[in-house]
Amino acid sequence: MASLFRIPTPAGVKHATAKQQMLKQLVCTNAPEQALRYHGYRSIAGVDEVGRGALFGPVVAAAVILPEKVGILSRMGLTDSKQLDRAQREKLDRKVRSMALAVAVAEVSAEMIDRINIYQASRLAMLLAVQQLTVAPDHLILDAMLIDHPCAQTKLYYGDALCLSIAAASVVAKVYRDALMRELDKQHPQYGLASHKGYATPEHRRALTEHGPCALHRRSFAPVWKSDPNAVLDETLDTGDLFFDLAEAEAPPAII
Repeated sequence: MASLFRIPTPAGVKHATAKQQMLKQLVCTNAPEQALRYHGYRSIAGVDEVGRGALFGPVVAAAVILPEKVGILSRMGLTDSKQLDRAQREKLDRKVRSMALAVAVAEVSAEMIDRINIYQASRLAMLLAVQQLTVAPDHLILDAMLIDHPCAQTKLYYGDALCLSIAAASVVAKVYRDALMRELDKQHPQYGLASHKGYATPEHRRALTEHGPCALHRRSFAPVWKSDPNAVLDETLDTGDLFFDLAEAEAPPAII
């Protein structure tokens, strides 16, 4: 069965490149919010997360309730935070915070990510952000995901590039997490967090190989796990590749 959201990939073009080209052609508007208002919803929260693919630090989510008139955000070029540079994101973050009816940000730690997996941790971060809103939403719009919240919800694929409320949440979460990574870089300068924000860049992988992971790395992620000698030893023991013969260890001592 063909996928409704299949991205055409021209010959010689990487899938990731084709996806970025496609996303740049999408137009971010408040049409989804207008459609929901037509059906009677008034307090609509856009929700999104950032840091899902990082090797270090928390996954961060934001929830944003925008007013009905958001033309200024369209004119400023609000869209998916990944399509914007730092200066654009920070300018839009200030504007969103100044005009939003409510904004909330939540983190889920690397330790919790390792316990419940990154997908569930992302959903948890979004749930916590919604719960912290000072204005109760009557509808949530999320980027390709639903959460365990009683509020009515709409799952919108590529929502951060199509829906201003989700894009606003994407930008707020990204600015917050990037600032956090710059602060953590001062505590862990050996990893270069200020430049790559904890993602699996060649620089970060080299630092992991040289220094090993720290307490804030996601040890359930393969590049981190493979750089930790203790974890490799644990896996070796789990697979039965022991340093002695188990039969010999359990045999009674020889009588001389």
